[in-house]
Amino acid sequence: MLDLSRVLAGPYAAMILGDLGADVIKIEQPGSGDDTRKWGPPFIDTAVGRESTYFLSANRNKRSVAIDLKDPAERPFIEELLTWADVVIENFRPGVMDRLGLGDAELETINPSLVRLSISGFGDDGPDSRRVGYDHILQAEGGLMSVTGTPEGPMLKVGVPIADITAALYGTIGILAGLVERATSGRGQRVSTSLLAGQIGLHTFQGTRYLVAGEVPPPSGNQHPTVCPYGVFDAMDAPIVIAVGNDAIWSRFAPLVNVEEDDERFVTNAQRIAHRDQLHELMAPVLKSRSVAHWLATFEEAGVPAGQVKTIDQVYATDQVRQQNLVWRAEHSTLGTVELPGSPLRFGRSEVSLRLAPPTLGEHSSQVRRELLGDV
Repeated sequence: MLDLSRVLAGPYAAMILGDLGADVIKIEQPGSGDDTRKWGPPFIDTAVGRESTYFLSANRNKRSVAIDLKDPAERPFIEELLTWADVVIENFRPGVMDRLGLGDAELETINPSLVRLSISGFGDDGPDSRRVGYDHILQAEGGLMSVTGTPEGPMLKVGVPIADITAALYGTIGILAGLVERATSGRGQRVSTSLLAGQIGLHTFQGTRYLVAGEVPPPSGNQHPTVCPYGVFDAMDAPIVIAVGNDAIWSRFAPLVNVEEDDERFVTNAQRIAHRDQLHELMAPVLKSRSVAHWLATFEEAGVPAGQVKTIDQVYATDQVRQQNLVWRAEHSTLGTVELPGSPLRFGRSEVSLRLAPPTLGEHSSQVRRELLGDV
C-alpha cells in the first residue's frame, strides 16, 4: 500500500491497514516530511534530533521513503511504486493529484487494479470543495461542536481529532470494500470520503432528530438527551457515570438512590426525561454521600451500568487495557523502546501486531529503491 497522505486522516487509515498486515510505504517530502513531525509539544529528544509524539500516534507499521513527487526524474520510481501497490491513499485538496500527473486517468493507465482512496476536507465537488479542512474546522462546520459542551457554557470540540479519525475509519471501510469488489471485477476504482461526510455519519440520532422531527439539537453536556438517568453525577470524592438504559435497570437502580421505582413521575423513560431535574435533585444527596468506589461496587452487584471518569494515565494503567493488548511495545530507531496505543481489533485465527515502529524521515528510502529498482 502506498500512503501519499499527511497529517492524520490519511495516515491513520494507512496505519489501520498496516496493523492488518499490509506492507505500507509512506511517501514523505525530503527534508521536511509529514507536517506532524513538527507538531508538539511534547517532543522527545534523541541523539539525532527530536521526535513528535503526534507523528508516532498515526504511523506505525509503515516504511518511510523520502521522495519529491514533483521531481520529473523521480517519475519512473513513482510509477514503479504505483505498479507495486494494491492501494493508494491521498488527502490532497481536489486538483492536486491531477497537477502531479497522478489523476484518475493516469493511475488507471499505470495500474488498472489500483484501489485509490481520496480523503478531502469538504468533498470532491460543491461550493466548499476547495477549502482546506483541518479537524477543528470540520468539527465546527460539521455540527459536532454545536452538540458538545454544556447548555450554559461554550460549545466545545472533542478532545481528540474526531473528524480526521472518522474520515479515516470510513475511508478504510471503503478501501476494504473496493478490494472485495476487485476480486470479482479484476479492476480497481476510486473511493472518496471527506471530513465533512464523516461528521454527518457521526450525527446518528442527532441528525434524525432534526431531519425527521425538526428539532435543532442543543449542547447536551454530560447528560443523554433521550435517556434518563444517563450521564455524569457527583459522588463524594469524584464524578461517576451512570447509564440507566431501560426500565428493568431503573427498577434495580431506584432503590439504591432512595427513589421509589413506581413514582409516577419516573416509571418510564419518557416520564423520567420529562421530570429530569426533579429526579436528579432526589438522586444528588444520596450519590454524594458515598465514594465512587462504593457506588461502582454497589451498582455492579445490582446490575446497573456505571463507570469511573478516568484520566489517560489511569486508563493505560488498568489491567483490562493491558490484558486486551491495547498497548504495544516497539523498538524505535532513535527513541529505543516505546509504548504505543495498540489496534482495537482482534481476530480468532489471524494476528494483528506491531511489526514496524513509526519510521524516521526517509528511513527506508534505500531499502525500497533496492527492492523495486535494484539500485540505491
